[in-house]
Amino acid sequence: KKQRKAKSLLLVEDNKINQIVILKQLEVLGYSVDVSGNGRDGLNLWKSGKYDAILSNCNMPTMDGFEMTEAGRRWERKNKVKPIPIIAITADALKGDADKCFASGMDDYLAKPVEIKILEAKLVALVGL
Repeated sequence: KKQRKAKSLLLVEDNKINQIVILKQLEVLGYSVDVSGNGRDGLNLWKSGKYDAILSNCNMPTMDGFEMTEAGRRWERKNKVKPIPIIAITADALKGDADKCFASGMDDYLAKPVEIKILEAKLVALVGL
């Protein structure tokens, strides 16, 4: 867990209850996490370059996770920045959102409710710890 504490994650989620649940899971897994309540603020935090991975809800007001990811990927290409791994968190995985996640530039997705073992496996695969 000490190595995981050195990893910095960004959670972009507008629903307060989902924020609490996912934050608790990430805390149990040993990660350091910042939270943004919408895609616009999440994109600004993304551009700081301090995160090892992003977990983003897909459907949010202001700017959704798809728009945030597309804008972030454009910014990375323009600035020649290494792409940050992004895991979508969606309640609509069975309704075709998974394909939309990959098309927007996300690397993986989790269906809600998020199961901690699956969350851990996906983070290990993407960030190495």
